[in-house]
Amino acid sequence: MTTTRVDENAVKGSTALGWYKELDQKGRRAFTASFAGWATDAFDFMIFSFVLATLIHLWDLDRGQAGLLGTITLLFSSIGGWVAGILADRYGRVIVLQGTILWFSVCTLAIGFAQNFEQVFVLRALQGLGFGGEWAVGAVLIGEIVPAKHRGKAVGLVQSGWAIGWGVAAILYSLAFSFLPEAIAWRCLFWVGILPALLVLYVRRYVTEPEVAVKAARARAGERGRAGGAQSIWVIFSPPLLRRTLFGALLCTGIQGGYYAMATWLPAYLKLERQLSVLDTSGYLLVIIGGSLCGYIVGAFLVDFWGRRRNFVFFAALCMVSVWVYLSLPLSNAQMLWLGFPLGFSSCGIFSGLGAYLSELYPSTCRANGQSFTYNFGRGIGALFPGLVGMLSHSTSLATAIAIFAGAAYGVVFVMVLLLPETKGMALDAQASPGQPGH
Repeated sequence: MTTTRVDENAVKGSTALGWYKELDQKGRRAFTASFAGWATDAFDFMIFSFVLATLIHLWDLDRGQAGLLGTITLLFSSIGGWVAGILADRYGRVIVLQGTILWFSVCTLAIGFAQNFEQVFVLRALQGLGFGGEWAVGAVLIGEIVPAKHRGKAVGLVQSGWAIGWGVAAILYSLAFSFLPEAIAWRCLFWVGILPALLVLYVRRYVTEPEVAVKAARARAGERGRAGGAQSIWVIFSPPLLRRTLFGALLCTGIQGGYYAMATWLPAYLKLERQLSVLDTSGYLLVIIGGSLCGYIVGAFLVDFWGRRRNFVFFAALCMVSVWVYLSLPLSNAQMLWLGFPLGFSSCGIFSGLGAYLSELYPSTCRANGQSFTYNFGRGIGALFPGLVGMLSHSTSLATAIAIFAGAAYGVVFVMVLLLPETKGMALDAQASPGQPGH
């Protein structure tokens, strides 16, 4: 299969900061690039959730149209993510990472010049192509460099970059809408989105290809020479890997569908149904974002301590309870403020184990392909949730619509965890063959 088991005592003996100190310069630079890439992804993507209510007002959009603007990016990110994974297996992780960052940064800038719904729709679709690839390639990059005993922590902490980017977006939203007219403030937020393109300069100069990926490329080249062609992109659907690909994709669907149903609509819910001002909305969201950051960090350590599957079960259960309490009970604004922390903690903490887990399900020869397909399939199906929430909110409250779809999504997570293997403590095998049996 894809992995071999490492010393369990080594896993248990890891310390909170020891994993980072054990990395060489190459590993630290890869972590920095992956972390920064995911943070900039979050900034560029979450800007839209903050201006959604403004676009509804300025362009007289209905909630179904507004939901489609969130859905189209996620749908196209599923396509772009899989393509990026295939290219990363063939041409290298680092070069594809640079391309995805440039792509979504330029598209984000262009959205700030859009004049109507149709233009934003097209640009959001194009933005998704780059957005989908960055996470998959970055997660594979750091997963292949960090030792098995620390992989969950490292990849999970890369995920915490999302909370940083989300937080920066919330702060700039508050500043822009406090000092600028609404009609120009939303555009400025997208124009700032070009700045992440500068990260490419760092990646280009300092980040190198993981050794395990280099060895896998050599092995692939040898197989290609013997077989007379390149490895098929459909290898992840071959009998030895089909079960993992199918159930892994559904696991990602549950995790991301629940998150996007909540995160895409939450700022609009606070502003439209709770009647909060811009500053109040930002304050509530910063509490949620603070919880998200803590959730990412705690989840990153729990995934190496508890194991991948137990971590998913814990956070999925916490997600269901938090969403129901936050959106279904008659809470005062003060109660909602503080309950935002567990909502953010649970909905983002569940992501921490995902990157490491997907890396461990596949051999190096098709790891980026398999990881990007499962994650982005989940993103593509989960992309339907914001649109469906918007449509359902025509016949019920927005809070109820969010709670229904988020609850169903996390229920899928419980089922998939039962059907997938535990991979805690597995060392990635550069020479593994898809035909080898799994553990």
